[in-house]
Amino acid sequence: MVKGMCRDWAISIRQACRALNFDRSTYHYTSRRADQAGLERRIREICETRVRYGYRRVHVLLEREGWGTNIKRTYRIYRGLGLQLRNKTPKRRVKAKLREDRQKAVEPNDVWAMDFVHDQLATGKKLRVLTVVDTFSRYVPVLDPRHSYRGEDVVETLERVCRQVGYPKTIRVDQGTEFVSRDLDLWAYAKGVTLDFSRPGKPTDNAFIEAFNGRFRAECLNQHWFLTLADAREKMEDWRRDYNEVRPHGAIGNKVPISLMNSGGATSPPP
Repeated sequence: MVKGMCRDWAISIRQACRALNFDRSTYHYTSRRADQAGLERRIREICETRVRYGYRRVHVLLEREGWGTNIKRTYRIYRGLGLQLRNKTPKRRVKAKLREDRQKAVEPNDVWAMDFVHDQLATGKKLRVLTVVDTFSRYVPVLDPRHSYRGEDVVETLERVCRQVGYPKTIRVDQGTEFVSRDLDLWAYAKGVTLDFSRPGKPTDNAFIEAFNGRFRAECLNQHWFLTLADAREKMEDWRRDYNEVRPHGAIGNKVPISLMNSGGATSPPP
């Protein structure tokens, strides 16, 4: 508008600003903000490959890469690009009586949580994935897909994993047939492991693994087609390593789980 008045009325900028009651310093102001095209491009790249990451987790990755931006700027760009996640529909809150005999995990391998997740191959053949998470460090020692699972298969998988990362003191499980089997009970007795069973119909008793299963489905299962069982194992193992060694976790101060499992920074053990 100031330029238009100067051109049409052949007056100075000072006169035009005075007539419009417009501050001349505002007219002459030039933004000193650095070009953020590169930052926008990197945020979009992160969100394209990690579709369930919100702006806080994106910001942690940017800090690791040395971008030197603050979280408010990350949020502003994140919203401007239309990348925000859709909030889940709130559910009615019901007061529940929690189990009073449970103690919070205070170190790695203190308490594990274990469950099954169901999926299928591209051919339609069913998959059952044994999922295990350490409730202290959020470390995932194993993701083991098979077409079917028995109690002895659970024991085989646990024994293989425990020889690599150590035996837990307690494993929280539901009342599934594989977990109440004689094979698992004998293994737990021999290894000094306590099996902590959830109450029937109370999945919140094992909330850690339920929350993990949701992330696992959203970030891995829903993002891939599995052509064969071997293909499923390879893709799940890649995701498990990323989850343990790269993905920041807000519950542990945006650290990676492997950093709490060992001080030497060793990578996740092989499957």
